[in-house]
Amino acid sequence: MSGLFAMDLQGKPVLVVGGGPQAAARAEQLLDAGAHVRVHAEGLCEELRDLYTDERVAWSASPVTSADVAQVWLVSVHDTDSVERERIRRWAGGARTWMLDDDVRAIDGSALDSAITEADVSLRSLRAPDATGKVVLVGGGPGSDDLITVRGRRELARADVVVTDRLAPVGLLARLGSTAEIVDVGKTPYRHPVPQHEINQILVERARRGQYVVRLKGGDPFVLGRGGEEWLACREAGVEVEVVPGVSSAFAAPLAGLVPVTHRGVASGVLTISGHDEVSADLLAAWPHTIVVLMGMGRLPELTAALVRAGKDASTPVAVVHKAYSPQQQTVRGTLADITERVLERKLANPSVIVIGEVVDQLDEPQQAS
Repeated sequence: MSGLFAMDLQGKPVLVVGGGPQAAARAEQLLDAGAHVRVHAEGLCEELRDLYTDERVAWSASPVTSADVAQVWLVSVHDTDSVERERIRRWAGGARTWMLDDDVRAIDGSALDSAITEADVSLRSLRAPDATGKVVLVGGGPGSDDLITVRGRRELARADVVVTDRLAPVGLLARLGSTAEIVDVGKTPYRHPVPQHEINQILVERARRGQYVVRLKGGDPFVLGRGGEEWLACREAGVEVEVVPGVSSAFAAPLAGLVPVTHRGVASGVLTISGHDEVSADLLAAWPHTIVVLMGMGRLPELTAALVRAGKDASTPVAVVHKAYSPQQQTVRGTLADITERVLERKLANPSVIVIGEVVDQLDEPQQAS
C-alpha cells in the first residue's frame, strides 16, 4: 500500500478519467499502490504516454459508461466538467465504487486520511479568493512532489490557474485540495506544441482577467527554463510578476544517482550547458571540472565523440541519471568511450541529466575520511 491511498489496491482494477498531467500523476500513484489502471481520455499527455508502456495500464479513447465504473474498485476523475463529474459520481454511488475527484474526496464523504496532510490543509486556507492580476513563476524541483520549496507549495495553494510543464510536480495539486484550472503547455524534446510566445501570452492574458497565475516548471525557472523570457513578457505588459526559485535538476538529479557535482580535491566547479545548443567542444574539453548537460540525450553520441576529438580523455567517467527521484529512476555509469552504448542497452531517453567528470566515481566506494 502506498502514499495517497488508505485502502489495499494491490492487483485491483481502477479507472482514471482524463488525459492531462493531473490524471497522469494520479495514475502513477495508483500504479505505485499496485493497482491495474484503465485510462479513459480522448488523448494522452506525455506523462501518460510514458506510463502506457506499463503492462498494467490500458487506454480507451471512448467516453466512460456506467458499466466501466461498475467494473472497477475506484475511479479518479480529472479534466471533466461538473456535469460529467456528477454523472460519474452517481454511477459510482450506485455501483458502490470509490470515487476520487480533483479535491480528493470519496463518494461517501469520508476523507482518505492519508491523502491530505495537516500541513496541506493549512496551506489551502492561504488561497485568497480576491487575489488578482498576478503571475508567479514557480520552480517545482527535480521530480518528486516533496522537493518543491515551501513557498512554491504555498503559491500553488493560492492559484486560480496553473500553467504547467510536463516535468512539473502537478500531482501536488490534488494533495493540496486545489481546484485550480490546469493549462498544460508541456514541451517534449524538439516538439513545442505551445510556442514560447504563446505561453507568454497565456500568462499575461490570464493575469489581466484578474486571475492568480502560477507558472509551474520543473527544476528552477531560470536554469535553462526560459523563466527570464516569461518575466520580461509580464513586465513589458505591466503585469505583476514574482519568482519562486526551485531546486535545479542540474545539481539535484546527479545527487539522486550518488554523483556529487563538486568534490574536494576532485572538482571545484560546475559547467552547466543545454544539450540543444552548440557549445565549443574545445572549450568543454579544456574545462578541468564537472560538466552537467541538461536536455542532451538526443545528442549524447555527438557530444561524447566531439569531446574525445577535442582532446578529452576517452576514459573520462560519465553518468546518466534518468527520471531522478521517481520510481522509474535509473543511473548508468560509463566513460566517454562507452556511455552511449550503455545507455542504448538500457533504452534510456529524456528526461535525463548527463554528468561528465571525475566526480562520477567518487561515491562508488567508501572514501577515506580526512
